[in-house]
Amino acid sequence: MSTAEVTNPAVPKEGSSIKHIVAASVLGTTVEWYDFLIYGTAAALVFNKLFFPQFDPLVGTLAAFGSYAVGFVARPLGGAIFGHFGDKLGRKAMLTLTMIIMGAGTFLIGCLPTYDQVGILAPILLLILRMAQGIGIGGEWGGATLMVIESGDRNRRGFLGSLVQVGFPLGMVCATLIFLLVSKLPDDQFMSWGWRLPFWLSAILVAVGLFVRMRLVETPKFAKVQEQGEVAKAPLLDVLTKDFKNFIVAVGLKLSEVAWVYVLIGFLVYYATSQLHLPKAVILDAVLYAAILELVTLPLFGLLSDYVGRKPLYIAGTVLSMFAAFPLFTLVETKDPTTIAISIAIIMSITHGLMFSPQAAFIPELFGTKVRYSGASLGVQVSAAISGGFAPMIATGLLAYYGTTTPISWYLIGLGAITLVATLVSRETAFKDL
Repeated sequence: MSTAEVTNPAVPKEGSSIKHIVAASVLGTTVEWYDFLIYGTAAALVFNKLFFPQFDPLVGTLAAFGSYAVGFVARPLGGAIFGHFGDKLGRKAMLTLTMIIMGAGTFLIGCLPTYDQVGILAPILLLILRMAQGIGIGGEWGGATLMVIESGDRNRRGFLGSLVQVGFPLGMVCATLIFLLVSKLPDDQFMSWGWRLPFWLSAILVAVGLFVRMRLVETPKFAKVQEQGEVAKAPLLDVLTKDFKNFIVAVGLKLSEVAWVYVLIGFLVYYATSQLHLPKAVILDAVLYAAILELVTLPLFGLLSDYVGRKPLYIAGTVLSMFAAFPLFTLVETKDPTTIAISIAIIMSITHGLMFSPQAAFIPELFGTKVRYSGASLGVQVSAAISGGFAPMIATGLLAYYGTTTPISWYLIGLGAITLVATLVSRETAFKDL
């Protein structure tokens, strides 16, 4: 064992491989996204009836999506806290802690009493646990991506980062499959205890994820910063004062993609079941197929970004997202299950996937190693709070006020335009050393 390894346990141990790091990051990210995403499906199908039953059905749905948004509002707090300590103490410790917070919050949601049992206390507890979920996921993404891109080949950062992003559709597949299974229960059983099963299952997944993550070692890039005594004293402050332009660019890069995905997997579930009166299985199947397709397209887009750069894929994603904003609803309104499944699957990849895939490398690459966790996490999570969490609620409100999906399409186009501007003013990062 070298002197560096004795004096600094953060130095990677012999035998560590990028395959193990990627596998651990993907598994952990899958578990955390599963935890986060089952809430969205439950908000559309269950929470509006069990936790907000005193409201008009529309208002109850808005309230349920509002509780959904609370998790996103808490994400910047998680990004700030874990980003700060991740840049001071290391990436590995923060990843373990985020998983514990996320898993505990999810499991306890499955144990909550309903409004009929404890009154107003039920939605209050739901909001508190949703905030815990948001704080956990807020620190998760930055740490998981940095573990991979700071440890791997500089020429494959886009591809390696995209493998971490695969945790999102994998989590979505798991979340959608379990809800498809429990939704086959008779309605009374589904509404009484069936909806709780996906939340309880999280405890098993978290235990597996923790076991794998505990075996990780620190990234070589951060270990070198520690070794040289160059750890930032106030990384978050440095981002907001010395790196503010890149922070704003990071926020802009996330806006369109995150709104699209939560309109597709959140609002559309409500719209298809409550407004178009389609069976739950039709829209849940479509979301499932979209997630499965992204298991293939995300790594392909990541690999492509290593050859052509991050910006070309981002530009294509923003332009295609603006063109898809109106056809999306036209295709869903056909009420044909095959048309809906194919449409959502393709649209998910060309809007969300084209940007989400290279994002894992693109946004962290904007920042230096000493502030990378803080800058990437806070930029992404602030944008997710602004755009992702409120997207289903905004879409539901626009539909209720105007009685048509047209304003929702314009809303998506506007966000796409902002992300396009952010992409154009950003610098290409794919071919530079971290």
